[in-house]
Amino acid sequence: MAYDLEEQEQLATLKAIWKQYGNLVTWGVIVALVIYSAWTGWSNYQSKQSAQASQLYAELQKSLELKDDAKVQRAANDLKGRFPGTAYSSMGALIAAKSAFDSSHLDVAKNQLQWVLTSGNVGEYKSLAQIRLASLALDEKSYDEALRQLSGDFPIELQAEVLDKKGDVYFAQSKFAEAHSAYQTAMEKMTDKNPGRRLLQIKLDATEPEMTNVASK
Repeated sequence: MAYDLEEQEQLATLKAIWKQYGNLVTWGVIVALVIYSAWTGWSNYQSKQSAQASQLYAELQKSLELKDDAKVQRAANDLKGRFPGTAYSSMGALIAAKSAFDSSHLDVAKNQLQWVLTSGNVGEYKSLAQIRLASLALDEKSYDEALRQLSGDFPIELQAEVLDKKGDVYFAQSKFAEAHSAYQTAMEKMTDKNPGRRLLQIKLDATEPEMTNVASK
């Protein structure tokens, strides 16, 4: 089912927001994320639900622009409670997680991401939530948890990002050979136009002297 203009605008907004989310640890630069989703088979009832959810989602976006995290969280929770079967609920939870993170409410951010992972109905958003949860775990030096979130199957459009994040985890653990391998494979999976390639090359180059130092000891 093709997206209407309003839905296209909302997805574009979501992409822009998550590009700003970036990495939570040492590199401090933005890795562009590719987000796509598809959902089909809406009945008349579901279409009505989607329209109502769209209005609430618009309110959430306005609250985000005003940097009113309390209202963002309230709108996201309303979406999850009233319209859990629509994609807007997952979109709202992802945005609410970003808002909570910006407000230093990390537990709230985790809860929103976990909801997408366990209760959302759009596979691509679930994958994105896993990557964000891995970033939070990495920031907390919970390396095993970060790698657990990055295990399993991911859409091809996000595989480079997953490998990049794995490389960050290995680098933080001083496992430089593993980090180099993950970064190298991520580079191979990225398109030439991906804005993350430049940063990834910097990371890849940074592992080489570390590998040499380890080998010389």
